[in-house]
Amino acid sequence: MKQRINRQIHLVKRPTGMPDESCFKVVTSAMPQPVKGHVLVKTKFISVDPYMRGRMNDRKSYVPAFKLDEVLNGAAVGEVIESESKSFVKGDFVVGNLGWQDYFLADEKEIRTVNPDIAPVSTALGVLGMPGLTAYFGLLDIGQPKQNETVVVSGAAGAVGTVAGQIARIHGCRVVGIAGSDRKIKYLIDELGFDAAINYRAAPNLGLALKEACPNGVDIYFDNVGGDISDAVLSLINNNARIPLCGQISLYNETQIPTGPRIQPQLLTHSALMKGFIVRNYAARFDEGIRQLTVWVHEKKLKYAESVVDGLENAPKAFIGLFAGENLGKQLVKVS
Repeated sequence: MKQRINRQIHLVKRPTGMPDESCFKVVTSAMPQPVKGHVLVKTKFISVDPYMRGRMNDRKSYVPAFKLDEVLNGAAVGEVIESESKSFVKGDFVVGNLGWQDYFLADEKEIRTVNPDIAPVSTALGVLGMPGLTAYFGLLDIGQPKQNETVVVSGAAGAVGTVAGQIARIHGCRVVGIAGSDRKIKYLIDELGFDAAINYRAAPNLGLALKEACPNGVDIYFDNVGGDISDAVLSLINNNARIPLCGQISLYNETQIPTGPRIQPQLLTHSALMKGFIVRNYAARFDEGIRQLTVWVHEKKLKYAESVVDGLENAPKAFIGLFAGENLGKQLVKVS
């Protein structure tokens, strides 16, 4: 019988500024074999996420940097094809940090089962996975939305932003999204029910466009992007505003962090709260979040979009596309 080959995507060079495909390499290796307490997983979908850019830098952060010449470690969902575990059987679908590769040898303690009868397995990487949980806890725990408040979401057409905006709508808020194309603006308003949305690339004056969309100011700003967009939003915050600080994608490829407006006076004079968070801070409550998100999906209160690129070898291209705003909703790579 011909031995199966396992393809992997390795990081072979640390990017300076925007990554390009020369930073990545497809490497082949022998098929791993399961040992006691482990399962062999055939990857179905891998997730590409903006936070991974920070892990490509060799500096201390809340998660270890990627090592050069090793498989990139990221969330993926796959099917168990061999099992040496009492917790999983052949045919189970599982999710975990399986990495950018065709096959993964997973410790039974590092994965969880995904039920394909509840929703497509790909949603375990999106609306019913890390992005959905990020939106859920960031908005509800830090934002604490109240009826008729104005919520602004930047990166609103991405995996986290789409969910955060819809949860705000569920809680009776006025929701304003900021995104980077007319296609995305149309999706936010026509499909997701946002009250207003602004194409920051096309708006002649973003500050003026925000004032028109937020006549009563901003009570909650769900910040996914940072930079000039956040500077414009923060100039409109109300007293006791809450700002869940989720991401700063506009700055991830900067070689020198630009100096923007000093925001402390805004926070001080408006008694506002800005709080950064990492979704794993809420790990003890993940089951709660998944249950509620699943209910909203089944009730059709929570819609989701997926942008899917075919082929493991195209994962670097899909990742780079995140920073050009090519994705609508969750960016995935279909491996098998």
